[in-house]
Amino acid sequence: MARIEDLADRFGRHIATPWQRTVSGAQRVVMLVYDKELERTLRARKVAFETATRQAGHDWHELDISEAFAAWMAADDYREEYFAAPEDLQLKLQAEFPEYVAERLRAILNGPEITEDSVVALFGVGALFGFARLSHILKMVESDIKGRLVVFFPGHLERSNYRLLDARDGWNYMAVPITLHGDGGVE
Repeated sequence: MARIEDLADRFGRHIATPWQRTVSGAQRVVMLVYDKELERTLRARKVAFETATRQAGHDWHELDISEAFAAWMAADDYREEYFAAPEDLQLKLQAEFPEYVAERLRAILNGPEITEDSVVALFGVGALFGFARLSHILKMVESDIKGRLVVFFPGHLERSNYRLLDARDGWNYMAVPITLHGDGGVE
């Protein structure tokens, strides 16, 4: 239980520091890395992160993409056929699903209430596992990030290599990491 509060404290210290305005979109991403077993606890205590953000003088907006695949699939006219033959879905999944998630995120990032002082919190990225690569989606939205995009990342960070759910080969990303462990995260 205290681990989430410790992570929120670290996040609060980081988000309260003055923001550089001339950094790239990739450098405006903050990866909050935590053990995948803490997902439910983190969600129950996410108000601690919102509170830290507001106390630092920034506004808070959030997007949960946990149900993104289900919503995308439900909207497809051929969903019944894909359920009958799931292997036929692979090409469509690779070609269209990441863009669908990126569009949902862009809708928030480009909203009229989002400024250079806004924090957009992204929850539910673990639900992308097996469907899309978070690294690809983040690359698609980098130019749309005005303030900071905080990605709640259930996984692991080794040096600057992120591994979603500790199960997939990771990727190297320029984001600012905040972890509870001493492996490259903000201490």
